[in-house]
Amino acid sequence: MSAPAKPLSNKPLSKQRLRLWLRMLSAHRGIEMHLREQLRLSHDSTLPRFDVMSALDRYRDGLRMSDLSARLKVSNGNVTGIVERLASEGLVERVAVDGDRRAMCVRLTPAGIDRFADMARNHETWVNDRLSAFTEDELITLITLLDRIGEIHE
Repeated sequence: MSAPAKPLSNKPLSKQRLRLWLRMLSAHRGIEMHLREQLRLSHDSTLPRFDVMSALDRYRDGLRMSDLSARLKVSNGNVTGIVERLASEGLVERVAVDGDRRAMCVRLTPAGIDRFADMARNHETWVNDRLSAFTEDELITLITLLDRIGEIHE
């Protein structure tokens, strides 16, 4: 059983909110660093490649490059380089968009679907291991609170 939580302090709420933000960043960085290392060691891959493949796995018919960039919240240039490397490995294919000569649609190939499925299984295991100290009730509480943070300025 964990030790009782220490009182945050009698500091102003603004300081406590800043402390929360820094703790969230630290927790995120720690998990992200672990995931990056595991993807590198287990799949000779990177987190950005995983993110691109994940987005394409959710949209099996493919996405325009601009839509893929928007969903990942990165520049077209970043996505283009990743897609080119994935295409050279036979994991994605680019197809022209009907009626728009300039636009390209990207989708996973059957090999890409299989490769991503393996990566996704491992990814879920790694995240599960990192967060295994939390009970189901604690997870529900954390998810609820983080959802509220996300809704504040939508």
